[in-house]
Amino acid sequence: MAASAHIDTFTRDNLPPRAEWPDFQFTLPELHYPERLNCVTELLDGWIGRGHGDAPCLVSPTETLTYGQLAERVNRIANVLVRDLGLVPGNRVLLRAPNNPMMVAAYFAVMKAGGVAVATMPLLRSKELCYPIAKAKIALALCDARLSEEMDKARAQSPDLQRLVYWGSGVADGLEAMMDQPGYQRFTACDTAGEDVCLIGFTSGTTGEPKGTMHFHRDILATCDSYGHHVLRAQGSDRFIGSPPLAFTFGLGGLVLFPLRVGASSIMLEKAAPEDLLAAMAQFHATICFTAPTAYRAMLAKINGHDISLLRKCVSAGEALPKATFDAWQAATGIKIMDGIGATEMLHIFIGSPEEAIRPGATGKPVPGYEARVIDDEGRDVAPGTVGRLAVRGPTGCRYLADPRQRKYVQGGWNVTGDTYVMDVDGYFWYQARSDDMIISAGYNIAGPEVESALLLHPAVAECGVVGVADEERGQVVTAYVVLRPGHSGDAAMTKQLQDYVKASIAPYKYPRAIEFVSELPKTQTGKLQRFELRRVANEKSSHKLAS
Repeated sequence: MAASAHIDTFTRDNLPPRAEWPDFQFTLPELHYPERLNCVTELLDGWIGRGHGDAPCLVSPTETLTYGQLAERVNRIANVLVRDLGLVPGNRVLLRAPNNPMMVAAYFAVMKAGGVAVATMPLLRSKELCYPIAKAKIALALCDARLSEEMDKARAQSPDLQRLVYWGSGVADGLEAMMDQPGYQRFTACDTAGEDVCLIGFTSGTTGEPKGTMHFHRDILATCDSYGHHVLRAQGSDRFIGSPPLAFTFGLGGLVLFPLRVGASSIMLEKAAPEDLLAAMAQFHATICFTAPTAYRAMLAKINGHDISLLRKCVSAGEALPKATFDAWQAATGIKIMDGIGATEMLHIFIGSPEEAIRPGATGKPVPGYEARVIDDEGRDVAPGTVGRLAVRGPTGCRYLADPRQRKYVQGGWNVTGDTYVMDVDGYFWYQARSDDMIISAGYNIAGPEVESALLLHPAVAECGVVGVADEERGQVVTAYVVLRPGHSGDAAMTKQLQDYVKASIAPYKYPRAIEFVSELPKTQTGKLQRFELRRVANEKSSHKLAS
């Protein structure tokens, strides 16, 4: 490991032991990076040196930034971080905003200054923000002022968080005022090592407790030079658009890393519901779209009212892509949706095929640079056509922040993702289901136990179990089975009361869209909830309903 530039050694000190890392593979020549590397120099500053500074980079309904203008904004924020806020290389910085140019600039400024970016979803509540702040020992946060309510609550509950700076507030000590100082337009990138951590992405696990996935500067480029280069094959003339938040690595890659790696531009939308996406595709002349199958299905009903004739590539991830959605989208647009599976642990997509190699209904083949297998419970390969656990390795992989679950995710040098798959005789991988208690609904990963914890705080709830139920529109629907305390009725009013209660305590997209009131829950002899039994009952009901 090259000498780190980090003065604050927290992330390096809390990496898993090297023996617990996956076996990283650098089989492509483009994946061999120098020991000293700052990813922002490669993704942004290099374009300025090549005369690309006047080309459009970030486009939004409120402003458009060229590569040169984004570079200056990044430099100004980096100077604020170092000169005014005391950031030293290795410090973690929490970022919080909708998808907009300022969020991208803040992301890059942290990494250019040698810091570690920890982006959070705009919909998260204060309770959900406190965990990453404490886990990653975050002392500094940059936040969009429109999200101040929950951020201020989180700060009050987080002794680690010492400084909180807002942008868009218009106050004298706001971020913009601090940026507007003489000499702040230039900043020399920190001389980071390629193996210095620059990003921690938090993701929920089966227990509902988030896991911090740590990624190096080299990883940021590796996902661009594997999936981006060999499968997506974007061009400098492309304009990217999509719905995933930048706090998701799916969104970060699809809307920032991939376009900037090839000198293209990206359309930043704070509101990216299907109707918003279609309108923006037409208005801003989008050519490449990243979103979930749910959004593609929803856009089909309104597609005729928008001119999306310039759209040429569509990427889907976050949940399985139904063949019916693939067929309907191709019939309406002539475009084959490029399905893929990624993971926060892996940074981005590691199985997915380019258009000419797509097999409808299959996720695809391993991305060049990656290997994938289907294994049994003992880690042995299973025969083609046999259901098993997905294992993958390549230039990126899992390194959890101080978490014993590292040993579960990485087994024998392979990343075991928690998905069940079948590989056919031609090497295509076909998704079957999640093998843990994660619910994937409309592209969001939702931990059932976290929703259970929220419900159990309501005084009317005695017990509950939360599972995902197959749904044609959303992939899965969060479904709660609730045992009420005596004196409460399981009626429509109680359903709405519980749904509103969950929305107010955790991110609203996690609320149970279906609630079933039951007299008891299936349990083991030791009293442990049998979620698999709930799933069985729920999916049987769903199947009967669809059949009728």
